[in-house]
Amino acid sequence: MTAENRSLASLLRGGGLAPDAKADFGAFLTDCGLITLEQLFTARSETRHNRASLNDCILAHGWVDPLILVEAQATFLRTERADLAENPPEDALLAHVDPKHCLAYAALPWRRENGEVLIATARPELFSEYEALLPESLRPARPVLALETEVQTLIADAWRTEMTANASARVPPVESCRTWENNLHLRIPAVLSVLLLLAALLAWQPRLLFATFVGWACFTLIVAAVQKGMALLAHLLSPPLEAHSPPMVRRKRPVVSILVPLFKEREVANVLVKRLEKLTYPKALLDVVLVLEENDTVTREAIAATDLPPWMRVIVVPDGQPRTKPRAMNYALDFCRGEIIGIYDAEDAPEADQIDRVADRFRSAPDDLVCLQGVLDYYNPRQNWLARCFTMEYATWFRVMMPGMVRLGFAIPLGGTTLFFRRDALEQLGGWDAHNVTEDADLGFRLARHGYRTEMLVTTTHEEANCHFWPWIKQRSRWLKGYMVTYLVQMRRPLRLLRELGPWKFLGVQTHFITAISQFLLAPLLWSFWLILLGFSHPLQGLVPPELLLATARLFLGVEVLTIIAGMIAVSGKAHRHLTFWVPTLHFYFPLGTIAAYKALYELIFAPFYWDKTTHGLSLAHKRNATSASL
Repeated sequence: MTAENRSLASLLRGGGLAPDAKADFGAFLTDCGLITLEQLFTARSETRHNRASLNDCILAHGWVDPLILVEAQATFLRTERADLAENPPEDALLAHVDPKHCLAYAALPWRRENGEVLIATARPELFSEYEALLPESLRPARPVLALETEVQTLIADAWRTEMTANASARVPPVESCRTWENNLHLRIPAVLSVLLLLAALLAWQPRLLFATFVGWACFTLIVAAVQKGMALLAHLLSPPLEAHSPPMVRRKRPVVSILVPLFKEREVANVLVKRLEKLTYPKALLDVVLVLEENDTVTREAIAATDLPPWMRVIVVPDGQPRTKPRAMNYALDFCRGEIIGIYDAEDAPEADQIDRVADRFRSAPDDLVCLQGVLDYYNPRQNWLARCFTMEYATWFRVMMPGMVRLGFAIPLGGTTLFFRRDALEQLGGWDAHNVTEDADLGFRLARHGYRTEMLVTTTHEEANCHFWPWIKQRSRWLKGYMVTYLVQMRRPLRLLRELGPWKFLGVQTHFITAISQFLLAPLLWSFWLILLGFSHPLQGLVPPELLLATARLFLGVEVLTIIAGMIAVSGKAHRHLTFWVPTLHFYFPLGTIAAYKALYELIFAPFYWDKTTHGLSLAHKRNATSASL
C-alpha cells in the first residue's frame, strides 16, 4: 500500500471523514476522493445490468485498493474494521458454524462484545441472510467489516482437516471409485488367476483362443463403425447449431467462476493471464480462481512473480491424497463466488466472447440443461506430425462425433476443459470424483444418470497439442485408464444404471466404453487382416471359412475409410483445411493408443489413482527455439 493510501486508511479508521446520513456509499466514495464521478457512473451502470455490487465493480477495475475500500465502507456504515490477520476469531465461536456457509457469505463469527457476537464480513449486503443461518447461541449479531481474502484464509486454516478430507470424498461412495483404494490384495490374485487361465487356454487351444479374441475385436469394430456412422449422419443431416443463443428472458448477468487448476506450470503463468485478460465478460462478474497445490513451489513462485488482475485470485489446496486435479477442484469449489462454474486448463486460449455466450445460453436454457461443453482445438497443429494428428483427432471428436452423439440423444463423456456448469447441480452431484483420473468423462455420465442434460456450445478454446511421443503416451494412458475406471464404476449396479439412463442412453454407454477400450487393446489382432489385403495367408486360415476372413478384411478396410471420411469432414473448415492431406496418416497415429492402452491396463491394476500429469508449455519452448535459430 502506498503512503497516500496508508494515510487515507488512518483517516477513515479514525473517523476523520464522516458520512452524510442522506448519501449513498458511491457518493461517499466520491466525497472522499477515492473514485471520480465518471467512475461512479460506470460502476452504477454495471450494477444495473449485472449481479455485481458497487464494490465488485470498483475492485474489478482496480480503482481502489481493497483495504482502503473496506476501511471506507466501515466508516460509511458506522462500524469497525476487523483486522483478522492481527486479531483472529475465537475458536469457540467458529465451532458453531458451517464453513460452507461462511465461504458462501464471506462471513464468520469474530468475537463477543457487549452481549453481541461480531460477525466479520466482506459482504455486508448479505449479512441478514447469513445471520438467519446462525444458531441462537450466536445471537444477537452485528456486522463488522473485513477483507474477503482474510476471511477465506481464516476459514481455510480453521477447517483445514475437514475441508481437505471433504475434497477427497464429495461424491457418494456408490458413484465413486475411491472404494478401490484398499483392495490391491484382491486385484492382484484376480489378475494372476485370469493370466493363468489365459496361459492354459493358449497352451491347449491357441488358435481357438486367437479366434475368440479376433471375433470379439471384429464385433466391437462393427459396433464402433455403426455408432460412428450414425453420429456422422446425425451431424450432417441436422441443422447447424446456432453460434449465439439470445436469452428469452432478460435478467441480470450472473457471476461466473472459472477454476484453473495448475501444477508444475512455470512456463504458462504469464501467458495464461494475458489470454484470460482478453475475455470480454464484465470483469466484475468474472471470478478466476487459480488452483495451486500446497507443495507445488514451482507454480506458486511463478504466480507470485506475476501481476494478477483484481478479478483473478489464488486458492492453495492443502496437501493430501489423491493428488489429482478433481480433488483440487473439489476443494476450490466452495471458495467460488459464481453461480456458474467453468474450467480451463493451464494452456487454454478461449475465444474472447466465450463467457458471454455461456451466460446467455444458461439464461435462456431449461432447468435440466446444466452443462455446456465448448469445442476444443489446438493452436500448434503445424509443430510436427503428432501435433497435426492430435488436431485432426480433436476436430473429428469435438466438431463431428460429440455433436452427433448429442443429437442422437446419447450421454457424452465431457472434455476436461471449456466446461461450464450450473453450480447448484454440480454441488448436488458432489462435484468431481477425486480418485478418477478422467473426472470429466465420469461426470458427464453422472449428470445423465441424475436426469440432467449436456449441450455442445459453438465456442472454441485453443490449447496445446501434446506433440512429443512419451508425453502423448502418458496423457493418453491416463485417459484410457479413466475410461476403464469410469465404466467399471458406472456398471457397478447395471440395473440401476438402466433405470436411471433409460434403454437408449444405457446402450450408448455400452457401445461407447466397450468399443473404445476393446479396440485399443485388441487392435494388434485386427492389424492381422492387412495380411489378407496384401495377399498373404491369415493365422486363422483353415479354422475360419475363407469367405468370412475376406469379408472381415473388407470390413476392416471399410472402417478405415469411414475414419478418413469423418476426418476429412472435420477438417473441411477454413481453420483446418491445411490438414486435409494429412488425414490418411491417422492410420499410423491411432496405433500409438495401443501402447497407451496397455500402460493404462497395468496402472488400473497397480496404481488406479496415479495421475500421470500432462506436460504443458512444449509449444512455447518450440517457439523460443525457432526464434533463437532465426536470430
